[in-house]
Amino acid sequence: MNSENTSDKNFGDKKEINLKVSGMHCAMCAAGLEATLKKARGIYSASVDIASERADIFYNEDETDIRDIEKLINSAGYGIIKSEIKIKISGMHCAVCAEKTKNELLKIPGIISADINLIDNSAFITFIKENVKLLDIKAAIEKAGFEYMGTDEEVSTDSENQIFLKEQKERIKKIIIGLFISGVLIALMFFGQSLPLNFPVSYLMFIITTPVFLYLGYPIFKAAFKALLNHSLTMDVMYAMGIGVSYLSSVFGTFGIILTNDFMFYETSVMLATFLTLGRFLEAKAKGKTNDAVKKLIELRPKTAFVKRNGEFVEVSADELLTDEEIMVKPGGRVPVDGLVISGEGYIDESAITGESLPVRKSKGDSVVGGTLNTADSFVFRSTKVGRETVISQIIRLVEETQRQKPPVQRLADTAVSWFIPVILAIALIASFSWYFILGSSSLFALTVFISIIVVACPCALGLATPTAVTVGIGRGAGLGILIKNGESLEVSKKLKCIIFDKTGTLTVGKPFVTSVKSYKTSHDELLAIASGVEISSEHPIAKAIVKKAEDEGIKPLPLLSFKSFAGGGVSAEYEGKKVLIGNQDFILKSGLLIPDNIKDELSDSQNSGETAVLVALDSEITGIISISDVLKRSAPVCVEEIKKMGLSVAMVTGDNEKTARHIAQKAGISDVYAGVLPDKKAEIVKRIQQTTGPCSFVGDGINDAPALAKSDVGIAVGSGTEIAIESADIVLMHDNLLDVPAAVQLSKKVMGRIRLNLFWAFAYNTALVPIAAGILYPGFGIIFRPEYAGFAMILSSVTVISLSLLLKTYTPPAISKES
Repeated sequence: MNSENTSDKNFGDKKEINLKVSGMHCAMCAAGLEATLKKARGIYSASVDIASERADIFYNEDETDIRDIEKLINSAGYGIIKSEIKIKISGMHCAVCAEKTKNELLKIPGIISADINLIDNSAFITFIKENVKLLDIKAAIEKAGFEYMGTDEEVSTDSENQIFLKEQKERIKKIIIGLFISGVLIALMFFGQSLPLNFPVSYLMFIITTPVFLYLGYPIFKAAFKALLNHSLTMDVMYAMGIGVSYLSSVFGTFGIILTNDFMFYETSVMLATFLTLGRFLEAKAKGKTNDAVKKLIELRPKTAFVKRNGEFVEVSADELLTDEEIMVKPGGRVPVDGLVISGEGYIDESAITGESLPVRKSKGDSVVGGTLNTADSFVFRSTKVGRETVISQIIRLVEETQRQKPPVQRLADTAVSWFIPVILAIALIASFSWYFILGSSSLFALTVFISIIVVACPCALGLATPTAVTVGIGRGAGLGILIKNGESLEVSKKLKCIIFDKTGTLTVGKPFVTSVKSYKTSHDELLAIASGVEISSEHPIAKAIVKKAEDEGIKPLPLLSFKSFAGGGVSAEYEGKKVLIGNQDFILKSGLLIPDNIKDELSDSQNSGETAVLVALDSEITGIISISDVLKRSAPVCVEEIKKMGLSVAMVTGDNEKTARHIAQKAGISDVYAGVLPDKKAEIVKRIQQTTGPCSFVGDGINDAPALAKSDVGIAVGSGTEIAIESADIVLMHDNLLDVPAAVQLSKKVMGRIRLNLFWAFAYNTALVPIAAGILYPGFGIIFRPEYAGFAMILSSVTVISLSLLLKTYTPPAISKES
């Protein structure tokens, strides 16, 4: 972020913003966008320059803002060039803290969005680089009452861990002192009168309590003071009120200022401060565990690497590696970046990335992924992706991005949090006044009610209900090789009615091989020599299978002339002046050739066996049939069975002929088959199933699957698939185990179920305990909820929610355990 290009100037009631606009191609584009902007409400003037692709806009910030301007530009068919940054923040503890920070950041002209993550205490900000200074962001965070720690790059994981451990050690120290002093104060309450003292016991309690109270309460009062300075009600304000009223009323009672000696809350004030510290200790520890998956991924990246420089391998920082460098990995070492093996071989443990438990052999030409572990031998590879482009960095970014997103169900909690504290404060005041002025209770009882209500109420549980469950669930998925790319797919997965599979490369291995060669007018070897001579010029998987068959049998492809490929499913060439045709039945018939009845029977037998039959014709005469098969993945039948157990229907879409498709589908356990579907028509099949069955998921791996993946409600791409397929999908499976498909759906349902359970308990705690703290049980049962009990209950609400979320870490989908 460069402050030299920033522009944040006030001209009376006008605000200026400078934007880089994408998508403009000519002066007419610029003129049209400028006219659109000038007509918009709240914009005084706009100047759009095509040469610099820049828009300078003066606007009234009371009538519009950058988010409205972005929507306007997008609706005109253009875009804004935006930047992103992750900021680390210290001092946020609850949903109210997060909401306050977000609101302050969004007040900065040029900030489009700010997502606050309470799990790792960060803000992910999308902004216009030319209009936002880092100092503005720092000031907004501090104005919200919290500490700006730096950007994600500036605050290393190690330094963050050190700060965390230091804070936790300090909290443990405070908890021990607080509990010990609380015990002493309770003992003095019960047995103090029997001590041989020349002054009241309350004086001794005052002397013991004051330094400990200040030591424990200082961070709380400091945070509360900052919040009040910024006209913000946070939970720190509520806590400060609770422990402050407890302590001050005790002091007033001790020295006879307004109150009597009955108002002894010394042990309460210390216990409340101790419980609050204990709650934050447990919360921080539990929150740290929720993000273990990302931490483990970050830890996989080695800090150093052996790279070839000036003809020798030298050890350098892994951050210094560039693309196209030769890097050596020794036994027991981790691969630092992505690349291709150029010499040597090794057995790579990829379990942390793909979930595959067995090491994979890697030799020359094989790809290796950064962060994986070399278990045996040494090898050298050439780097292809470094830094943020490596697979592991992309996985970390994807997981963190998904964890930041909020499923729609969180909106209820967000709404509740926004009015939570004012309502609780109002309830506390009304309840205490009612007890004292209307119901005629003692002032001591009314004060106890007030303190208990503001202490027991806790929006933290509401704020943590969704992010903790999403963080743990997404992390668990990443550990299983299941990458869930957005929060919405979590919620949609619960509504799915059907899973649609592509066949080739998804249900099947995707690497066809020759199962039989039948020759009629020529020898077996000559037939393969001619066929491989033609197909060697083709890139089709079937052509490669024929060439490989010839290689395996030691048959050299014959040199042929005039190779041509036809979209109808075949190829042609010339051999010793004769025309050679190779292709499927339709291609041969359209070429004007006749197929004898005996060969038709052979074709039918192959298709009934689920094989693809390729005919070879020489000089208008059929000379052979080459049968090719693509093997069904071992996990496919169990996958389909597991999906059906979940109450979902299963369908298969393929471009293969009906007989072959039915044969493969029958082996997999699928009865609903759509055969002969051209690639561009798969999305139409998805739409048809959505209309007749309901929300559906499409599982595919190829470029031609991208439209269907995008059209489905939840697109699932297998990790071996193309980048386009993966980009179009909502869920990416890192390896080819189809059992991960039901696992992904089950995990999504588990996460959503846990979010709802968390929200139930968060609301239940507050709904049940606030009335009890208000004294609703006192008239009938004589039960009064003392402030220290309220403090302990407040801890339980947050710890319960986090603990329920952490149970997702133990989740193992039944389908996966079956395979193993």
